[in-house]
Amino acid sequence: MPLAHRIIQRNAWLQIGIVLACWLAGEGLARALALPIPGAILGLGMMLLLLAGRRLSAISMRRGAEWLLADMLLFFVPAALAVLNYPEFFGLTGLKILFVILASTVAVMVTTALVVDGVHRWRAGHGVASANSR
Repeated sequence: MPLAHRIIQRNAWLQIGIVLACWLAGEGLARALALPIPGAILGLGMMLLLLAGRRLSAISMRRGAEWLLADMLLFFVPAALAVLNYPEFFGLTGLKILFVILASTVAVMVTTALVVDGVHRWRAGHGVASANSR
């Protein structure tokens, strides 16, 4: 394993810094080129390219990702507190919004399940081995 990968793998703060650097680079690119795509999505794409191109390994980013996921609730506290400023969300308007959120979540989950099932069936029909059977 190269020295850089070992250094990254041992330092969760460095891993978080890499994620933030990709996000900031995506934001800068989106603003500089006036793209209609959010910078966070471009940053996610950059991270994906680094991982797919094996310039960065998922294992070396594990500690930072686990820390971010463990403390994800803290990222949503400001949004939850902002809802308290709008009491109409606790009435019929809130129920309508809740219905839209639940319906869209179910739609995404069903669509994802159908796509995964379709790809699995296609791969099985074409004799392509899955990653789990290797």
